[in-house]
Amino acid sequence: MTNLQERGYLLTEQVNSNSLNLDQISSLELVELFNTEDHNAVAAVAAAKNQIADAIDCTAERLRQGGRLFYVGAGTSGRLGVLDAAECPPTFCTPPELVQGIIAGGAGALVRSSEDLEDRAQDGEAAIAQRQITQLDVVVGITAGGTTPFVHGALNAARQRGAMTIFLACVPVEQVKFDADVDIRLLTGPEILAGSTRLKAGTATKLTLNILSTGVMVKLGKVYGNRMVDVAVTNQKLRDRALRILQDLTDLSREDAGLLLDRSANWVKLALLMHWTGLEKAAGEQLLLEHDGNLKAAIASHNHKKQ
Repeated sequence: MTNLQERGYLLTEQVNSNSLNLDQISSLELVELFNTEDHNAVAAVAAAKNQIADAIDCTAERLRQGGRLFYVGAGTSGRLGVLDAAECPPTFCTPPELVQGIIAGGAGALVRSSEDLEDRAQDGEAAIAQRQITQLDVVVGITAGGTTPFVHGALNAARQRGAMTIFLACVPVEQVKFDADVDIRLLTGPEILAGSTRLKAGTATKLTLNILSTGVMVKLGKVYGNRMVDVAVTNQKLRDRALRILQDLTDLSREDAGLLLDRSANWVKLALLMHWTGLEKAAGEQLLLEHDGNLKAAIASHNHKKQ
């Protein structure tokens, strides 16, 4: 493992020559500088597109077999993982255990800095054991500088249990090597505020997690076209979204869409299947179950049987 006392050579710790006068420029110049530098975050994600695509395919396959997805990180990296995991149930109606975030220091570290806990590799190992990780699961280790012991400990423990591992870092392989099934490097370069990886590195990480989780859910049939057909209708905003999806994809009035949504127990995907096939709720649920929740496959199967 990299010498934790000597990390100045890491890309994420280097000094950005474009911001040497950061404390002297105007607020407008500061905003412009940030905006210019943030383009590097988008470019870094584009450069890692093949590895991210591999991560999507491998993760979807594991989850299809009954596995789970875990994000592991400390500080900003851990918070970003927890955030992405927390957004999956309302967006895709997934059970909370399907995608989970593990952060060094636990829930308290979400709102209060606990960066000292990232140096405890044994805590990362314990977190993997506590969640009973198996060979069906996927563990994504997120560490901007690539050296976080908590993340290394978790990934090594996950590998020993046969889980698929993904290493996500913002330093090149030659600076920090790690043996993972998928190795994603987001080379965003030195930060405007030297070493503050909540900036470009954090932005690139958030973009990547957005793509990973959404891509996996698309592969799992949680999306129809580009519509959120598995949205959890838990408040007025989400009910309105559900009704608009139904209206957009059918010729139903808002009132009729509401009645259909009620008949489907607020499940947009089932409502669409019922509308397009004429099936009742129980039969529609069974058909979706037979096709792993894939709406297009369920409709195709129903139409084939009618022929």
